[in-house]
Amino acid sequence: MANDGDEKKSSSSIEEIVWSVLNGGEDVKISAAKEIRRITKTSAKNRARLAAAGIIIPLVSMLQSANIDAKEAAVLALLNLAVKNERNKVAIVKAGVIEPLVDLLKSENNNLKEFAAAATLTLSASNINKPIIGQSGATPLLVEMLTLSSHQGKVDAVMALYNLSTYSDNLTTLLAVEPVPPLIALLKECKKCSKVAEKISALLESLSAFEEARTSIAKEEGGILALVEVIEDGSLQSREHAVGALLTMCQSSRCKYREAILKEGVIPGLLELTIYGTPKAQERARTLLPFLRESPCWGQNGSASAVLENIVYDIAIHVDGVEKGTETAKKMLADMVQVSVEQNMRHLPQTALVCIPSDFSRSHNLEKVSQI
Repeated sequence: MANDGDEKKSSSSIEEIVWSVLNGGEDVKISAAKEIRRITKTSAKNRARLAAAGIIIPLVSMLQSANIDAKEAAVLALLNLAVKNERNKVAIVKAGVIEPLVDLLKSENNNLKEFAAAATLTLSASNINKPIIGQSGATPLLVEMLTLSSHQGKVDAVMALYNLSTYSDNLTTLLAVEPVPPLIALLKECKKCSKVAEKISALLESLSAFEEARTSIAKEEGGILALVEVIEDGSLQSREHAVGALLTMCQSSRCKYREAILKEGVIPGLLELTIYGTPKAQERARTLLPFLRESPCWGQNGSASAVLENIVYDIAIHVDGVEKGTETAKKMLADMVQVSVEQNMRHLPQTALVCIPSDFSRSHNLEKVSQI
């Protein structure tokens, strides 16, 4: 625990830093801003103290300096002040940081551009700031970074766009700058289980509410396939978003998108999702499957297992032909039953030997799957 002497020393140090930023020459200001970045990197207390001492406005003013080093030191100091501090996030935006940040996003200096993107990402985590940033002109510059920046710059741009997209009015602004092609390109090259893939999938799901975005996903080479790959290999949350995007597409126009989705081999991933996905993903997968049938089966009579079995057979035969499709469907159903049995075994209070008689009907076996 800090004693009174330590507290006074710390307060004195912060006062000196603030004085330096307010009154020092350019080199002194730069050194002070670098010190702010250092002492706020891991200290929530220093973030609060410096903000309370009035450091935010002079740091924002430094962003308008002609000196690149001054801009860099200031934006990084403001970035650290905003981390994990909602009050500081709001105060920094109120101090007028967005206009100079947008100017930095336009900069030919790649470092400044990427530091500005990182700051925008942090500030956009605040719900209060989202509409302000969304209307500032930052969105098209962030989309541009999805193609032209370093890997970290692309990651920060995606995360910032995701934050902004959670305020619904920002989606129309995003849609206007045609974000789907660069988002698809980035999704194709990143690991499907990564946080980046999760945020891209979420963005594509949100954008799929608009016909322009749905058309762009289908038109973009590998667009639907990338979503199918997320369904197969993504995180639980990513898979939920990916199946949500495909479901929205089919619900908007089954005739327009059904064949394109089937062509990319979505069925095995969807069937697995009916068992392994989040509750929302399971529901979406089960809703999407009937859309992919030759003839939709809404309102069809029979047990859930029989309906699911018919869907599997119908789709497999459509894709692979009668002979091969039947074998494909049998394998899919057998795999689903095996997964179902394994899950049920894990929930048994004691070890038991389960024997499935060979003369059980497919519907009888599949009943377990539909109940999961």
